[in-house]
This record gives sequence, C-alpha cells and structure tokens, in this order.
Amino acid sequence: MGLSRLAALHGVATSYSPSPDVTVSVPDDTVIAVLAALGVDAGTPADVRKCLVAAESRSRLLPPTVVVWAGEPLPPALAGLPPGSTVTVEPEPAETPGHLAGRPPAPLSMRSRAAAPAAPVTRPPGTAPGSGTSASAAPAASPLAAPDATPAASAASPLAAPDTATASAPAWWIPPPHGVHRIHVRTPDHRRATAVLIAAPARVPQPPERSHGFLVQLYSLLSARSWGMGDLGDLADLAGWAGRTLGSGFVQVNPLHAAVPGRPTDPSPYRPSSRRFPDPVHLHVESIPEYGHVRDRATLDDLRQDAAALSEAVLNKGALIDRDAVWELKRQALELVVEVPLTPGRRAAYCDFLAEQGQALEDHALWCALAEVHGPDWHAWPEALRDPRSPGTARARAELLDRVDFHCRLAWLTATQLAAAQRSAEDAGMGIGIVHDLAVGVHPAGADTWAQQDAFAPSMSVGAPPDAFNARGQDWGLPPWRPDVLAATGYAAYRGLLRGLLARAGALRIDHVMGLFRLWWVPEGRPPTDGTYVTYDAEAMLAVLALEAHRAGAVVVGEDLGTVEPGVREALARRGVLGTSVLWFERDWEGGGRPLAPEKWRRDCLATATTHDLPSTAARLTGDHVTLRHRLGLLTRSLEEELTEDATDTAEWLALLARLRMLPEGDGDEEAAVRAVHRFLLRTPARMTGVWLPDTVGDRRPQNLPGTWDQYPNWRLPIADPEGHPVTLEEITASPRLHALMEVLRPRKPHTAPPGERRP
Repeated sequence: MGLSRLAALHGVATSYSPSPDVTVSVPDDTVIAVLAALGVDAGTPADVRKCLVAAESRSRLLPPTVVVWAGEPLPPALAGLPPGSTVTVEPEPAETPGHLAGRPPAPLSMRSRAAAPAAPVTRPPGTAPGSGTSASAAPAASPLAAPDATPAASAASPLAAPDTATASAPAWWIPPPHGVHRIHVRTPDHRRATAVLIAAPARVPQPPERSHGFLVQLYSLLSARSWGMGDLGDLADLAGWAGRTLGSGFVQVNPLHAAVPGRPTDPSPYRPSSRRFPDPVHLHVESIPEYGHVRDRATLDDLRQDAAALSEAVLNKGALIDRDAVWELKRQALELVVEVPLTPGRRAAYCDFLAEQGQALEDHALWCALAEVHGPDWHAWPEALRDPRSPGTARARAELLDRVDFHCRLAWLTATQLAAAQRSAEDAGMGIGIVHDLAVGVHPAGADTWAQQDAFAPSMSVGAPPDAFNARGQDWGLPPWRPDVLAATGYAAYRGLLRGLLARAGALRIDHVMGLFRLWWVPEGRPPTDGTYVTYDAEAMLAVLALEAHRAGAVVVGEDLGTVEPGVREALARRGVLGTSVLWFERDWEGGGRPLAPEKWRRDCLATATTHDLPSTAARLTGDHVTLRHRLGLLTRSLEEELTEDATDTAEWLALLARLRMLPEGDGDEEAAVRAVHRFLLRTPARMTGVWLPDTVGDRRPQNLPGTWDQYPNWRLPIADPEGHPVTLEEITASPRLHALMEVLRPRKPHTAPPGERRP
C-alpha cells in the first residue's frame, strides 16, 4: 500500500488497462526501478516509509511551473492563494531580447483580493484598480523588447497581444502577455514562493483553409542532382512544384534530426542523436553560396562524380540508399566549402545564429567533434569527457575549436536551407508549407543525452505495453525525459526543442503525441511487458506547445494512432492540435466495426490512406503487404487465413466506395481504387488531406516494416513504380498516374488569361 501511494505521488502507475475490462498489475520491482530513476529510493519498506513522510510533509505554496491559459480561469495554485497575497510577475531574462540589451521590462505587481478588501495594490501606470489592464492607458513597450516582453495589454504585435481580464479570472489578476515569466508570491503570513509561469494562448494556430499535400520520406526522393539521397534542394523543388501546379497546401517530411554518426549509422530518423538540430546530410551542397568559390575545383568535381555514381547505383542498379556513403562525400565537400571566407553579410548572419542558439548549439557541436575523436557513444569516452561541464571537457573544447566551429557552421547552413524550403513553399502559395516531424525521443548515446544528462531518466527506455497487435510489447530504446526535472526547469529543454523546430516550419507533426500525457517506461534489462506508465504534466506540455506554435504561427498535428488514454484526444482538440486519421483504422467500433462513413470522421485531423509505418495503398488493395510479411516469417497464422481476413477488410471498404459512387470504374482497377480512396478522404470534413507520395506512382513497398531489423531494408528505399524500379523527382512530377490521382484533389481555379490574351 505504501509503495502504491509513493508511486502515485510521483506519477508512476502500479497498474494499467490494455482494454476497458482488463487491469494488469505492474511488478513491484518495476515500480521500484522507475522511482529510483526519478531519484526516489524505495528499495525497502523502511525507505518507502521515509520517502512517504518526506513527500507528504512537503508543502509548496506553488508548484515549480504554473500554467495560465488566455481567457480561462486561473489554476487552483493561484486562484486559491490566501487573501491579501502579493503576486509579482516578471519576464525571464532568457525570454527577453530587451533584457539582453539592458532594458528589462517592469514587473507586473498585483494583490489577491479574493475575500475581504486588501491594502492598496501596486500596479503598472494606467491600470484601473480591481480590473484588467487598460489597453488605452498601458505603458508602451521598450522598442527593443520582444512582443512577449511587453507590459500587459500592449498592442506591440497582433499575434502576441494578450487577452484582457475576463469574468473567469478574479478582478485582482492582471493577465500577463503570452510568454514564460517568473512569478513571485508573498502571503500575509510571510510565506514566499517563486515559480515559472507559462502564459499561453488558448489554442495553437489553425490551418488557414482545407488543403491537401504530400507525405514523403525525404531521403527516398532522389532527383537528377541528388548526391545519393533526397535533400533539402529536392524538398524545396517538390514544394514549389506542388504548390504552383497542384494547389497543394503542404509537404510533410520525416524527422530531419541529427543522426548518431558511425558505420553503419542507425538509418531510422526516429532514433536521432539530437532532436534540437537538423542533420547536415540533408544539405544540397551546390546551393551553399561559398560552393562556387572553392579553389580546389578538381576535388569538388571528383566528389560530385562519386555522388552521381551513388545515385546511379540506387536508381538503376538496385542499390539501397547508403546514408554513410552520402555523408562521407558531403563531409569532404563541406570541408572545402567552409574554408571559403564568409562575406560580411553572411558572417553577420552566422554570428546571429550562434547567439540565438547559444549553449545548446555549442554543446551539440562539441559532442560532434568529440565523437569524431572518441566514437559516437559518449558513455565509452574518457571519464573526464562524459560530463559536458567538466574541466576536461573545457580543455577539449579549446583543443577542438576548429571542429566545433565546423559543426556549428553546418548547423547554420542546414537551418538556412530549411528556411529556404519553407520560403519556396510559401512563394508557391502553400497555406502551410513544410510540415516537420518531431520524433518521440533520442538515441541513448547521442548529443542530447550527453548535454542534458540530468533531464533524462537513467537506465530507462520508452516503449509500448502489450496490446492486441503485439503481445510482447515494444521497447524503442529511447531514454525518457524526467517529468520532475522538466517541471523544475520550467520546461526549458522542451521549449528550446520546439522553438528550434518551429522556426523554419509551417507546421509540426508530433510522433506519438500521447507522450505529452504519459509514456511507457521499461527498466533496462527487463522485457517491455514489465514496464509501466509515467505521467507528465500535460497542461504544461500543451501550454509550451501552444506558446511556441503561436510565436511561430505554425499548425500542430499529433500522431494519435494506437492505444490512446481516455480524454487525450479531447484535450488535444481543445488546444487546437489536429489528430491523425488513417482510412483503414477508421471504423464504427460501437456500431459493429463497419467502415466509418465519411461524414462521421472528425474535422480536426490530417486524413490519409497510409503512413511510413504502414503498407502503401496499392499494397493494401492487392494484399501484397501480407505476402511480404509471409516471406519474412512475420505472420502468426497461415498465409491463407491472413489473406482471407485482409481481403474481407479491403472488400468492405471497396463496397462502401462503390455505394458512394466513388469507384465508377468498378472492381479490378488498382489505380482507380487508389483514386477512389482519395475521393473518400476528400469527402470527409478533415482539415488536411495527406497523399503518401509513393502512392502517386504505385509503389508497393513500405518504407518501414515494424518488427524487422535486418530482415528488411527499412528507411533505405527510394520511391519506386509498381515493378519496384526507382523513379526520380522529375519522373514523379511528370507521371500520368500522379496527375490522374491529383485531379481528384486539385482545387478548381478560374481560368486566368496570360497578359495580352483575351478570355473566350
């Protein structure tokens, strides 16, 4: 009983429900191990009693982080303050460029008057006692201050204008501007408390209109100019073409996070070294301005020929995408490129980037430099280098200064090309643009875990509990963030991560968005079945997300497929986070399990026929995905049983499409069926409709086959035609099959005559 109570105080589950009528107890050993990873010693009954007494006797006036939502009631921590308490809100220096310039904004002071009248209150000039701040009389913001640093009700920016006080907030409360602040409380009995205050908009930005777009794994999209895999130049080209020619509103890509180096590199984009910084392997080298000024043209020409040979092998000789070989060629070219002096303007831009990214970039670049010398697993480095703040690491930083600068420069170059891809999308008329993908975690040996060791739970891995699809559960090999450290630091690491990703994106997809609420922790050395759920402060996680998305003007899409805790989808919808709906999973489970009619789909979602972890639409319609799993020995039943069940499932959907008159060609025409599936998606009220780019050319191969490692070439396949022959970006955009499919989705625009031509 004591262990359960202690676990509950720290958000650790002692049981879980894989289905509504089943409850599974978590082994005590698991609970004890998870508590230990949170810094709580529960090894013996005496330890449990001691920790319980300490936890239950601990009284906090405020939690470490407090969230206030614009226009909504105050949280209990503030609404329940004793009458007469003094509350002061001040922006954090790190959030305020004006502070860095020596002009910190004045704090907002107020006093709780929830009960009897209190003593006079100190307020900013121009505010009325007992009311919200007067917008007309509010003091003007410092011209150097960011919108989030302006005094309450300042109209410095329409995006950052704070909400005035509403009936849902007490009269003494002066709503602070959107941002991250420090809140100080002093009660009449002289108790004091300080916490991080996150003042968030009520919802994230929404798509400007209904739109369709492409989903693509960028590495798989080779063009005639690629260096063996798709790159950011190809992404900009795809976005510019799709926006102008097809009226598309977005292009969603896989995570472009920095990978752990090595041979072989882990090809999965969902197990990166760092989520904060992109991988320079995605650079289009020739687009870097300094490329044209490299003196050693002969070496560059040789490298370019070698890169062409890599692409030739992938496109015409059946070779897999070799990320390591691509990076080796690009690294050598980039070594030459960075030797070219930057022009004054570009050097100023680079210096701005360094200042903007600060310590986080320096740590990442230093890890990259140290990995070149000591290998990619920092746990195996000399002991003095395992601590990023040790004197030994400081000496290594000085010794490796040139390499640190090299990796900083690559981060900047990659960021500039990400921004160029987004500009290309916007210039082509896309309402959203590039949708970036946030992986659920990072590699245990990578840069993020080295630089932020205190933030990650030791000897723990994120995964999934046993379910109907995988009786053994899943261990993804990703160390989880500690929720207590996140809260104590005001979610600084999470804020920095989101800000970096959203700075050059039109939208963000969050993989396994349920992780904002809870994650399945698996202790090291134990099977996934012996894991348990650990909860996170979803209010704070969503508030940070809403704040950073609001600052960037970016849409947010959550991948909420699979087992979803009750109330999660509703909480996400309330904050404007779109969900993900995949056709084959959308059934009326309360009405017999039949395919869900299009008008019953949710509106606030990205609707698609498939994802990177699922069969292509052509493979699903033909049953090819079942025979593939059979060849790899992944079926748990006979091939005949699996094919029969799959054919029945597909037939139900085709019958619905026929009844809705979306399949005029009738059964037996694969291309027509693919078009019908997308007609159906367009019939739903979904705000965004995603088209898996390989579907446009009939590719039958999945990019990733869950449950496989070396049995299948996950994350290494180029987009191909129905026969498995790779196709280039140029061939895709000219494909009659693609244009026939996109006619289903293309918005109809009135004819505009060229200049000098009369309309008929």
